[in-house]
Amino acid sequence: MIRPDETGAAGASRYTDRLDNRTTEANRNDMTDALDQTGSEQSVRVRFPPSPTGLLHVGGARTALFNWLVAYGQAPREGKDGALILRIEDTDRSRFVEGATEGILDILNWFGIHWDEGPDVGGPHAPYIQSERTELYQQAAADLIEQGAAYRCFCTPERLQALREEQQAKKEPPGYDRRCRSLSQDEIDVNLAAGASFVIRFAMPREGETIVHDLIRGEMVFQNVTLEDLVLLKTDGYPTYHLANVVDDHDMQVTLIMRGEEWIPTAPVHVQLYRAFGWEVPQLAHMPLILAPGGGKLSKRHGSTAMEEFRSQGYLPEAMMNYLALLGWSLDGETEIISKAELLQHFTLERVSPSPATFDYAKLRWFNQYYINHVLELDDLTERVVPFLVADGLVGITASDTECEEFARVREVTAILKDRIVLLSEAPDLMRYFLQDELDPFDPASLVPKKSDRATTKATLQAGLAALQQLSVANEAEAEAKLRELAEAQGIKAGQLFMPIRVAVTGRTESPGLFETLRVIGDDRVRSRIASAIVMLDAGDPD
Repeated sequence: MIRPDETGAAGASRYTDRLDNRTTEANRNDMTDALDQTGSEQSVRVRFPPSPTGLLHVGGARTALFNWLVAYGQAPREGKDGALILRIEDTDRSRFVEGATEGILDILNWFGIHWDEGPDVGGPHAPYIQSERTELYQQAAADLIEQGAAYRCFCTPERLQALREEQQAKKEPPGYDRRCRSLSQDEIDVNLAAGASFVIRFAMPREGETIVHDLIRGEMVFQNVTLEDLVLLKTDGYPTYHLANVVDDHDMQVTLIMRGEEWIPTAPVHVQLYRAFGWEVPQLAHMPLILAPGGGKLSKRHGSTAMEEFRSQGYLPEAMMNYLALLGWSLDGETEIISKAELLQHFTLERVSPSPATFDYAKLRWFNQYYINHVLELDDLTERVVPFLVADGLVGITASDTECEEFARVREVTAILKDRIVLLSEAPDLMRYFLQDELDPFDPASLVPKKSDRATTKATLQAGLAALQQLSVANEAEAEAKLRELAEAQGIKAGQLFMPIRVAVTGRTESPGLFETLRVIGDDRVRSRIASAIVMLDAGDPD
């Protein structure tokens, strides 16, 4: 870790006096000037900076989506160049998960988000992984100390814990008491000579107020006395989010910062950091919260929260994009189905609401089923179904084997089942009796209709089998006419014949239309399964 020269307590005092004496009107003017300068640029540069601490949460995916829509939709419509930067913020080494970065890039690509600069594509402001930029942050912290805008804090973890406990006991707001901010140069030198570990904290002005202009929420005013001297550089030499994001956003020429609502409390500190460096403040927009059903934070106890989990369950990226776009934004308050192209055409940050949005799992399932049944072309849907069938061992092809006979069969099955598929992961169970030769075991009692018995059902199936041996189920109309004629001849309702045939050939009491089901299953399997069902009924006879 770089240990910059200390300018002493006097330097820090001069800096904080200068900030403390700023008036509210000056703060307003500074913010207005920054916004005017940023807004006049003919380029809009946004960034999405995920942390590789695990799977990508739906909240992060929505933030990535909104950034992408601004860069590739709203900005071009306003005659500006748009660019999205992907930056990996991996400075919290205690929570770093191996492979998480690759997983984030993969799921964003699946989701349909692409970027102009990032760790995988490079760019003029590389590197785009923060752990590879530590010297920049260390130098920035040294510069702040040099001008008295930051200071070394030698307080031990034990002292900080005791301070928190004392504040809790007194029911005081928690926060650092700025003890090391007033250390003399001699005290600083003694600590450094002794090799005492330290963090670097920002010297937040202690008087006045800081105004943050948010494009979604308007003007937000913060009393400086309530704000803490946040840690900028940790004892291990790695920066905190507060320093790293300010340095990187400036270095990468970001003009608009879109991030979660949870960063609002520290936004005024970031504004003051920009001013301490002498940099323009980018425009800010804090996204609304995504709440769990019934309120509160969305967590695993409510269901899936990570994009990877939704993908593995068979949610479509198009449905996820449509649904997440409506969590905080709307086109007209009524339109629900909006394609990716339409989002790019219509999305504006001005229509993002500051109010929290509720994540509705049932609604998301509705969106997914709608896209499966009404939006995807049949060949496209079949290609997406195939990997789930392969994983279940039902087929031995890949999604690219579109010319083979097995793919054609899966396509035929998909065609008659697509209105029943909600998630792609449900496809193997729904399609099983179409794709395998032998049915899974089922209860013979399910063959027998209400108000009937085994003997009657056996005779009915025998008559039905005899009829089906004289024709092909490939002709649905002929098969239906023949079986209805048979039911009438036997003096029974059609359902008393159709129902046991349905169970015999599918093993289930529910399926798509009987005659399209028979057609797709095919003559040989239909006849073989009915014959097996007759044997099952024989085995259950009391004789």
